[in-house]
Amino acid sequence: MAGALYIGLMSGTSLDGVDVALVSFDQEALDSAQKPHVLHTYFLAYPSDLRAQILALQHPTENELEVTALTGIRLARLYADAVNQLLAIAKLAPNAVSAIGCHGQTIRHRPELGFTLQIGNPALLAELTGISVIADFRSRDIAAGGQGAPLVPAFHQAVFADPQVSRAIINIGGIANITYLASNGTVLGFDSGPGNMLLDAWIKQHKNQNYDAGGAWAATGIVLDSLLFNMLAEPYFLLAPPKSTGRDLFNDFWLKQHLLYPHLHPQDVARTLVALTAHSIYGALKTCGATDEVYLCGGGAHNTLLINDLQQLLGTTKLSTSDELGIGVDWLEAVAFAWLAKQCVNQQPANLPEVTGAKGTRILGAIYQH
Repeated sequence: MAGALYIGLMSGTSLDGVDVALVSFDQEALDSAQKPHVLHTYFLAYPSDLRAQILALQHPTENELEVTALTGIRLARLYADAVNQLLAIAKLAPNAVSAIGCHGQTIRHRPELGFTLQIGNPALLAELTGISVIADFRSRDIAAGGQGAPLVPAFHQAVFADPQVSRAIINIGGIANITYLASNGTVLGFDSGPGNMLLDAWIKQHKNQNYDAGGAWAATGIVLDSLLFNMLAEPYFLLAPPKSTGRDLFNDFWLKQHLLYPHLHPQDVARTLVALTAHSIYGALKTCGATDEVYLCGGGAHNTLLINDLQQLLGTTKLSTSDELGIGVDWLEAVAFAWLAKQCVNQQPANLPEVTGAKGTRILGAIYQH
């Protein structure tokens, strides 16, 4: 297994498309430290109608079971296109890859009810790529009493922990999640709240754009202090970890409940949503402990306005991106799912009970053997 190649495939709550990374893991023994080397990456955007269909499935809809199954098939075909494009770029045959780690597209995440649902038809993906697929990473942790999320802190611990400094790795996708790696070896990880999701929906509604590039539109507005205060009163922010969230809570309906003020300017709401992300991340980080360094990844790492807000809140604490740690901001989660696939293939646990709340460590993922 030395230098084994894995593909990580990630499509998150931002619903922008599919991130694919080809990763090599060098190891001398199965239980040794394994550092990822990102060899090639590829991104394939979601067609607008597919994105709309996935958004519609976030809530109960007519003929929901059939629509979900058909959307999963379409996703598998899109995933396969992305993987095959990546293989073409790398000039590799499918049999050179040990497995694909496929997160799938989250449709429901209800760990309090004992389930989570990510679609993408991994069996079809294995057929279309000629590569074994590891999928459904979250269910085993939930079965063991955990949240099933976040899963990436175990990966962050494996590759980014440093006994000399206490670090926070913050992924700002549709939802923002924090991994806190204390210098003494303690690990915390949880979803802090909305990342780009609410702002993306707001700019889509008012400007017909999928996202606010660099926070440029939001920067033309002002923070509405009363609105920000009321949104930060959301009970989720006060919950102690382990906790995870998604569109089941932070959605259009949640935002509308707070927009009861008259004559709100759309750009002011956008500016306040950026502040909400920054303040909820900062508030969550303060509960973790002293932090020497903060590294951002995900789409939010490109939002200059959000970064400036965070730096202002963090003061003199170092704020950088995961690029400085060796993995680009757009690819860190895809690389994490390549690592999760490797853990499954090697029959090694990949959850952190102290993060998810599970009864113990578990081997995660269902294998669709090619």
